[in-house]
Amino acid sequence: MPTEESSDVIIVGAGVVGAACAYYAARSGLSVTVLDRGPVAGGTTGAGEGNLLVSDKEPGPELELALLSAQLWQELAELLPPQIEYEVKGGLVVASGRAGMDALREFAAGQEKAGVTADEIPADRLNDLEPHLAPGLAGGFHYPQDAQVQPALAAAHLLRASGARVRLGEEVTGILTGAHGEVTGVRTATGAVPARHVVNAAGTWGGELARLAGVGLPVLPRRGFVLVTEPLPRVVRHKVYAADYVADVASGSAALQTSVVVEGTPSGPVLIGASRERVGFDRTLSTEVLRCLAAQATALFPVLAQVRAMRTYAGFRPYLPDHLPAIGRDPRVPGLLHACGHEGAGIGLAPATGLLIARQLTGGEPPFDANPFNPGRFATT
Repeated sequence: MPTEESSDVIIVGAGVVGAACAYYAARSGLSVTVLDRGPVAGGTTGAGEGNLLVSDKEPGPELELALLSAQLWQELAELLPPQIEYEVKGGLVVASGRAGMDALREFAAGQEKAGVTADEIPADRLNDLEPHLAPGLAGGFHYPQDAQVQPALAAAHLLRASGARVRLGEEVTGILTGAHGEVTGVRTATGAVPARHVVNAAGTWGGELARLAGVGLPVLPRRGFVLVTEPLPRVVRHKVYAADYVADVASGSAALQTSVVVEGTPSGPVLIGASRERVGFDRTLSTEVLRCLAAQATALFPVLAQVRAMRTYAGFRPYLPDHLPAIGRDPRVPGLLHACGHEGAGIGLAPATGLLIARQLTGGEPPFDANPFNPGRFATT
């Protein structure tokens, strides 16, 4: 049995993925300690929009992860306080022309075979869903399973519900190992913290934590900006985005990409994203990006042209080269597990990630085929 100072598992990272890992590990009967060098949701989670999406994912492992997570978020929303602002608002993906509509139709057909609900919306019915949309669009698809949470509050309440010991402002400076290379805990400025397992939920900094354990995990930061408007009546009812957003999500380009995503929130402000570029950890405000986002948003919703943008914020998505997160045991270091690299989908994918980590920690049956997420796929020979 662990002593008062030790835990069965240490989770490094107090974002929503780390919180989900803590919640499901604790529910499985494990003692859990969560460490973070900053506050709860101080990284990617706190800079996110809270997207819980299936609409932007093609059939395959990530969509399977998203569909399970959607079910788990519904269960969590019944257990957690209403302050997490869980809302099944649905998504609306629109096309400007016939070619874009054909591409959306083909994409949705593949998704439906995988269990996604996607309803085609002809051009003359778009305003039934979104009265303030610009005229002249070719049509779109409605995804009723898309949802949203307030990400920082969701992480905080999920972490609180886990009952885990939480140590904030405490940076992990080393991974401790035993005689056979197995994990025995971590080192921080205050000393050793013993545990039989360590979960790397450090988000964009997951590669740095992996290096402390002597292994490579090619996590890179992908910067994005979000514009936040003044509080408004509900002028945008769904999460609305243009068809090219899906292509930008799947792209591995380091160059700047902007494809507009517009959504209202229960508290009033409209959130406008999304941009992607690989510029390291540079937080410099980019007026070029903000101009692009504003122009695309007002083209989609002309009513926003008269609305004030109150603030903007930047965040870094933890990007892996094959666009799939690393989830599960690292075959190179016994006792080390990873739960990072979700890029912009970590909030949506957190519950299924946490459930898989808990099953691997306890030897339970995986809830889905975990092989595509195996961190060992990045091992060099």
